[in-house]
Amino acid sequence: MIRPGRDSDSDGFIALIDACWSRYPGCRLDVDLEVPELRALATYFAGQGGALWAAEHDSRITGMICVRPLDAGAWEICKVYVSPDLHGGGLAHALLDAAEAYAIAAGARELVLWTDTRFDRAHRFYEKRSYVRAGPIRVLHDISNSLEFRYAKPIDGIAVLDAAGAVAAIPRLSAILTACVAEGAGVSFLPPLAPDTARDFWQATARDVAAGHKILLAGWVDGVLAGTVTLVVAMPQNQPYRAEVAKLLVDPAARRAGLARRLMTRLEQEAINAERPLLMLDTRAGSGGEALYRAMGWTLLGVVPGHAVNKDGGLDDTAFYWKRVVV
Repeated sequence: MIRPGRDSDSDGFIALIDACWSRYPGCRLDVDLEVPELRALATYFAGQGGALWAAEHDSRITGMICVRPLDAGAWEICKVYVSPDLHGGGLAHALLDAAEAYAIAAGARELVLWTDTRFDRAHRFYEKRSYVRAGPIRVLHDISNSLEFRYAKPIDGIAVLDAAGAVAAIPRLSAILTACVAEGAGVSFLPPLAPDTARDFWQATARDVAAGHKILLAGWVDGVLAGTVTLVVAMPQNQPYRAEVAKLLVDPAARRAGLARRLMTRLEQEAINAERPLLMLDTRAGSGGEALYRAMGWTLLGVVPGHAVNKDGGLDDTAFYWKRVVV
């Protein structure tokens, strides 16, 4: 059962956090020295305009989560813990669902959280939930010598991912790529796309982002990372003014919400910022992507017949487009 947390849950919360921290070397919990708010946590978060939830089973606190407003439309997810014996059972998802829904209903435009760099299981969980690494590591100067990663996601929006963000986004980007390939998207792969192949592709993309060869954009719809597009800026020495557009992908479940157009609009702005006024791309002739590019002012350069194999084993024509953006 998930219910609002109470100050009287303090012993259960402390025991829960201690059980979670004890799984990681060097993590030490001293309530009175460092987190005295645990003695009255509901009051503490209510005083900040936030909320607290507890999961309870047979009179034992088995999970907890908090949320509070920050500024500029951002809300912070805090103190996400589930009893280790219940890991993998879906309780963490249910708790995060409650906290996210509360923040969104209160007007949140972005969700952020901090997690210890040692909590690798938590990192994988947040990444599945469309959070990505954002910003520098935080040093707490506490008795556990904690370093923390910052994770974030917009509710609806576009973000440029740095290398750390690109790596954190691999689970969602792989799922999007796999779903698009299964539907027959002409993006260099054929179905069924092996999970390792999808992950390897995005890991290589993250390396290219780190090297400055690519600019990777991600788009969220209703708090879910649902689309992406890449601007390839590593061009020959005599073509420093141009870039190529690659892998415009939108999760089939999130289509017809305008995300592809918003991704392309932001990509053009990033091209301007990078001083790359001439853009080029290719797409399957007759595809929905082609209709979008035409509507956004791209010019058809030409069509190559039988350029790419499709999922049915036939050959598709490929259309090549260009566009000059204003610098």
